[in-house]
Amino acid sequence: MPSPYSLPLHTLRLAGKCALPLIFWFAAGQLARFLLLYGATEVAYGDFQQVRLVAVMTLLTCIILTAMTVTTGMLYSLRGAMWEMRARVDEGEAQERFFRVLDRVAPAFAVLYLAWGFQTEDARDVYQMDMFHHFYDQLDASWFGEDSQVGRGLIDLDWRVSLGAMAVMFGLKWLFAKFVEQGKGGFYGFLAAFSEFAFVFYGLNATVFIADARSEWLEHRNVVAGTQELWAEAQKNVPLWDAVTKFFGDVWPYFLDAIAVPLAWITVAMLVFGSYSDEARTLLKGTRLEKSVDRLEESHDITQKSFDQLTGGFRDRWLPLANSLRMAFRSGAPLFGMMCLCYVTISVTGQYAERGLMTLIGAQEEYAWAFMGPPVTFVRDMIVTVLTMSLLAAAYDIAATRARLNGEPLNDV
Repeated sequence: MPSPYSLPLHTLRLAGKCALPLIFWFAAGQLARFLLLYGATEVAYGDFQQVRLVAVMTLLTCIILTAMTVTTGMLYSLRGAMWEMRARVDEGEAQERFFRVLDRVAPAFAVLYLAWGFQTEDARDVYQMDMFHHFYDQLDASWFGEDSQVGRGLIDLDWRVSLGAMAVMFGLKWLFAKFVEQGKGGFYGFLAAFSEFAFVFYGLNATVFIADARSEWLEHRNVVAGTQELWAEAQKNVPLWDAVTKFFGDVWPYFLDAIAVPLAWITVAMLVFGSYSDEARTLLKGTRLEKSVDRLEESHDITQKSFDQLTGGFRDRWLPLANSLRMAFRSGAPLFGMMCLCYVTISVTGQYAERGLMTLIGAQEEYAWAFMGPPVTFVRDMIVTVLTMSLLAAAYDIAATRARLNGEPLNDV
C-alpha cells in the first residue's frame, strides 16, 4: 500500500513520465492565452463601441475556457501513468475520450472558478495587456488633457446592453444546463460553462450599475444609517474585537492559499479522474446528519427552494471542497497534509527560484527586463504548473489506490 509520505516522489515520477505532453499543453495554452489577450486589446477600439466591448467580454470568456481546457488536458495526459487508471483498465473499464472528460468537467469547473474568484487574475491580465500595449495612447491623452479609452474595455459596456446580453446568456445557460441534466451527448457541458462565464461577465456592468443605485438609495434610509452606527459602536466597545478581527484578517488569506485553494484544484482533478460530488448527501453519508437531508428532500417544494436560495453561494463554494476533503481523509489525514505542504512548497520555491535566476543574470538596464522578464517568468510558470498538476494527480492516485486496497474505491461516491 503506498504511503502518504511518498507523495513528493510519486509527483516527480508522474512529472518525469509525462513531461512532454505536460509541457506541450502548457505552451499551447500560453500561446492561445496571449493571442486572446492581444485580441481583446485590439478589438476594443474603433466604431460600434458597444459591440466591440461585448466582443472583449467574449474574449475574456474564451481566455478562461482556454485555462479550463489546458488544465483538463494536463491532468488527462497524466492518466496513463497513474496506478488507479491502470487498475480500472485491468478491470475492463474503457478509457474516456478527452472531449467527453472536458464536457463533464466544464459545468462544475465554471461554478468552482467563479465561486473562488479565479477570474480576477484573467481580468487583471486583460487590463495590464491593454495598458502596456496602448501606453503611448494613454500618455498622449493625459498630456493633452483628453479622455482615453485605454484600460476601460471591461468597464465601459453600457448597462442596458449589459442587461440584454445577460438575459440572452441566462436563457442559453438554462437551456444547456437542461441538456446536461438529461445526459444528452455533444458539447452541451462545454457550452453550459461558456454561457455560465458569459452570463457573469456580460451582466457585470448592469449588476454594478443597479447595485450602485440601490446602495445610494439605502444610504439615506434611517434603518440602514442606524445599523451602521450600531456596527461602528460595537467595533469600538466590544472587548478584544480588534485583536480577534486582526488575527483572522491575518490568518484567513494564508488558510485560503494553503488549504482551500489546493482543495479546489484537487476537486477539479477528481472531476477529470471520475470521482466528484457536489451533493450534501455524499458529505453526510454515514453520519447522523444524513437523516436531515432525507427530511429536507421530503419537505415542501417552497421549503426546498428557499433553502437552495439561502445556501446556494455557500454550497457552490464549499460543498465540493468538503466532499473532496472527506474523500481525502478516507485515505488518511497525512496525505491531505502532505498535499497542502507540497502545494505551498512548489509555489514558494518557484517564486524564490525566479528571483534567484534574475539575480544570477545580473543587473541590466531597466528597459531590458521588459523583454528578458517574460521568458524567465514563462519557465517558472511552466515548471510550477507541471509540478502542481503532477502533485494533484499523485495525491488522487495515492488516495484512490489506498481506498481501493481497503475495499472502498473513490469512484463509489
